[in-house]
Amino acid sequence: MDLVQFEDDTTSVFYPGYGQMIQKSWKPRIHIHLQSLTKNTIQKKPKGPTAADVDLWTKSFECLLTDQNGQMAFKAFLKSEYCEELKRKTKQILASTAIDMYEQFIKTDSPKQINLDFHKRLHHTEPPASYHLLFCCGTEEIFESTHCVCRFMDSTECTTEGGQPGAVDDPLMGAMDLCRLRRFLCYGSEGPTYNTKEPSLGMESVLTLIQLLENGKGCDVVEEIRRFGQDGRAVRSNPALFALAVCSQHSDSKTKQAAFRALKDLCHLPSQLFAFIQFKKELKDGMKCGMWGRGLRKAVADWYNSQDPIVLAQAVTKCKHRAGWSHQDLLRLSHMKPANEAIALINKYITKGWKEVQVAYADKENSEDVVKVLTYLEAVEKTKHSNDEMEVIHLIDEHRLEREQILTNHLKSKEVWRAFLKDMPLAALLRHLGKMTADKVFAPGSADVAAVCERIQNDTALKKSKLHPFSILLATENYKRGHGNRSKLKWEPDAHIIQALDFAFFQCFKNVEATGKMFVVSVDVSASLSSTALGSSISAATAAAVMSMVITQTEKDAQVLVFSEGNVTPIHLSAEMSVMQVTAELVKIPDGSTDCALPILWASESERPVDVFLIFTNNETWFGKANPAEALKMYRQKMGLNSKLVVCGLTTTGLSVADPDDRGMLDICGFDSRAVDIIHNFVLDLI
Repeated sequence: MDLVQFEDDTTSVFYPGYGQMIQKSWKPRIHIHLQSLTKNTIQKKPKGPTAADVDLWTKSFECLLTDQNGQMAFKAFLKSEYCEELKRKTKQILASTAIDMYEQFIKTDSPKQINLDFHKRLHHTEPPASYHLLFCCGTEEIFESTHCVCRFMDSTECTTEGGQPGAVDDPLMGAMDLCRLRRFLCYGSEGPTYNTKEPSLGMESVLTLIQLLENGKGCDVVEEIRRFGQDGRAVRSNPALFALAVCSQHSDSKTKQAAFRALKDLCHLPSQLFAFIQFKKELKDGMKCGMWGRGLRKAVADWYNSQDPIVLAQAVTKCKHRAGWSHQDLLRLSHMKPANEAIALINKYITKGWKEVQVAYADKENSEDVVKVLTYLEAVEKTKHSNDEMEVIHLIDEHRLEREQILTNHLKSKEVWRAFLKDMPLAALLRHLGKMTADKVFAPGSADVAAVCERIQNDTALKKSKLHPFSILLATENYKRGHGNRSKLKWEPDAHIIQALDFAFFQCFKNVEATGKMFVVSVDVSASLSSTALGSSISAATAAAVMSMVITQTEKDAQVLVFSEGNVTPIHLSAEMSVMQVTAELVKIPDGSTDCALPILWASESERPVDVFLIFTNNETWFGKANPAEALKMYRQKMGLNSKLVVCGLTTTGLSVADPDDRGMLDICGFDSRAVDIIHNFVLDLI
């Protein structure tokens, strides 16, 4: 008989044919296997803070102090700093800082008065003649407990390699790899150049992503893609969908599973789901894996089943097909099993049609959700076949139907557009102002014009819309033009609507989130700025003027310069100036050649601290004394700041100023509303 018996740390084994039991120690025999298993399966926790940790520190001082890594980094910063580096600044900077400290923190009734003892407050009833004495007192009492936190967030302890700005390195990815991945997810290129023209996406566009997948970082890449989609940092949705499609085609099973799980977090609309499927189809020939495997079938089925039934009904009737795919295709290929009766109803509606649905659900006792979906789908179907304008308007009002669900024939009706107008989001309203004016919905002097003007100027509506002043300006200029870009549509702009848009432009300055950074906004006047900025319908001069106005009115520390060859001139912009006045101020002295290093050299010579250099030019840059990228690096070294450089080539399709391996430099070709968001996210280290 064969017998294996375990007692404590020995194994009793009966060997047939030997007639005796041999005691053998089993622990030493398996020790080497246990040791090997431990090494292979137990992964050491990465040392040091992650990018997510640092992000929490910036949002909450409590998170910084409760985190062990945060405490250590903050203590090391305070110990090494003690504000000595500020004492070595020039007298002008020292004096300016000292006065600001006195006004903000020390004098009686100051807005942020600190709790000084009686003797010190008596001693500082007035700012002393020696700024150095005031500064030393201030640093001991203030900077170590307040301003030091802000400076810590901008210090090398919270930056990545080479003293360049950014979050702490992700321990699972290289700093530049993470930067290149984020660039692609944001605007579709791993390089430091955003182009207003939509890029074509292919495997050559994601070389860093592919390398990360090959290095076993697939799950971390998918998590970064998911975060990017949820945080709203991407200005284009297709790059993230393409990256997710690449991950879902990878041979590593965990990466594929993570990608499919993330699908519903990235695809909020049917159009995005269709785009993802099309990317999968395009990648299929170049990848080892197939396309419609179990993972994709489940992911697509989960997308439909995870939707609220009425929201899904709205989605499938608004966007029926896109990119060569339809809902019918996806349901057929995914073999979806509906999660509930309401989803089953929508499934039948897509695959069989409305008549089959009517027959199937006519005599059934339906649940509340099913009844809601049936009622909604019936309203959509009625608008398709009704010739009664009043019935269509009633259905729009009752079920909040949208333009995409209505036949083109009904969109010629003024009354139908008035019905849409009631619930139309402000951004959509601005897009359709020309159409509604052309169709006489907004007749001169009518009550409709008064109502739309009131809505455009409404503070609550503007705040809810989160529209940037640049977006309002684009809408204003498009409306003023009196005709569409590509269509034959023409209209006579209404003066009251233009006046309302001008008011909304300044009101939307409240929607702009200040970054708290020190800006130098520079406009190249070496050539005419009258050309139209690529990606928009406004002149290069107007684009530069609007951004100069926005930054000077929302940021605490901002200086505007105009420059040409060998000449840099600071200018002052007041809050009362109009766009036209600012534009005229910027283009007073066109002369010379382009040299984008001049603003940086000016700041270096004047020892002005700058976090962000934002340069607007009409030309391919010409290098004078220094290359702008090299000038920035020298400025960083001299001033001890992690300064950033953004160069906007307003009328060019290609720029090569930014160093591809420097995360603190960015080129922008053309200028549109997406460029505004990219600059903001770039300044805040979000890309």
